[in-house]
Amino acid sequence: MTSNPAEDLAAEPAEMAAASEVSGRNTVVLVGFTALTNLADGVMKIALPLVATSLTDSPALVSGVMLALSLPWLLTALHVGVLVDRYDRRKLVWVANGIQITVVGGLLALAASDALSLPVIYACGAVLGVAEVLAMTSAAALVPDVIAASGRERVNAWVAGAETVCQEFAGPFVGGLLVGVGASFAMGATFVGYTLTAVVLVFLVGRFRVAVTEDEATPPVHAQISEGLRFLWEQHLLRVLALAVAVLGSCWGAWYAVMPLYATGPMGLSAADYGLLVGALGVGGIVGALVVGWFNRLFGRRRVMILDVFLTSVLVAGPAVTTNVWVAGCVTFLGGMGGTLWTVNVRTVMQTYVPMEMMGRFGAVFRLFAFGAVPVGAGVAGVLAEQFSAPTALAVFAVASLIVFVPLVRVFTADVEADLVARLRQP
Repeated sequence: MTSNPAEDLAAEPAEMAAASEVSGRNTVVLVGFTALTNLADGVMKIALPLVATSLTDSPALVSGVMLALSLPWLLTALHVGVLVDRYDRRKLVWVANGIQITVVGGLLALAASDALSLPVIYACGAVLGVAEVLAMTSAAALVPDVIAASGRERVNAWVAGAETVCQEFAGPFVGGLLVGVGASFAMGATFVGYTLTAVVLVFLVGRFRVAVTEDEATPPVHAQISEGLRFLWEQHLLRVLALAVAVLGSCWGAWYAVMPLYATGPMGLSAADYGLLVGALGVGGIVGALVVGWFNRLFGRRRVMILDVFLTSVLVAGPAVTTNVWVAGCVTFLGGMGGTLWTVNVRTVMQTYVPMEMMGRFGAVFRLFAFGAVPVGAGVAGVLAEQFSAPTALAVFAVASLIVFVPLVRVFTADVEADLVARLRQP
């Protein structure tokens, strides 16, 4: 039976309209999911270190909380990437949500009975870190599953904006206020946030698992991990971006590890004030999400990403040279803006050049560099702050961040940027 060309042409607008409606719905779901989960993460990542400051005055021990939360990226990311490419990605996010709800429920019970201790915080932080690896890797792989190439930069901007607002602004602000009232209030709010996150994903529409043929044998886990690593190594641009994000991630880890005790000590801030300071990251991130498209068109994606390297250096250099709260707030704002500009553009590059069946493994490998560097930065900064001072630790990372400039400029050329733009214009 042959098709009728006139009927095919008439069906196309209806199909395009249906696809647009699904894409719009998925955008709302992804942004809502991102907002809720990052709000809960933001509260937890502020609450646990601040609770630790009430149990010890050692910079190294306090920085150990961030180490526990972020170390799973080094230990589990590669294997989680294989899971994401083998199984239903939405179900994996639900598994992560279940782990988060269980652990936070336990923390809530301990906080209510005044039984929290540093070993308990470290252990729970490590489990929450594993859940975060699973949730973030799976959620990132969902974006190219349900959003067309031409709409990904816009969706990435919305998602990055939601991440920034909730994890770096609303989450820290709310977390600081709730810890000021009591640790149990912070844990309770986080518990509710993770529960709502699981509900929102029910409304996502699309295919959440890579299609495979029935006779296709599943390679061993180690073989799939090796394939992901080889793919990254063979892609020059992606390899340099992974190096850059590792250095920048270590700077952020150092900042988050050192600042709780430094801000509530020499800078003279309360827990709520520290939440506001971290919130400046979120304000900058909001601005970054709003202007990223305009900046990319006006200055070019390449220059915008290079700008973030400088802004990250400013983020850690500011508190190293002064305890002035206003200066710290300004550089924190700039760091947050640069972070969002970088995140949106790197995600767009990844989703453009990485095949769909490789998204889980590549995303895990890339995040191994990005988030795996966070505990390294946190640990090194904690030791430097313990042996010398917090300003010394921050200054070291401010200088280290500048090494990213040369390889990024040499590899992310104008020709590469032109090719990326051409690919993004495809339907």
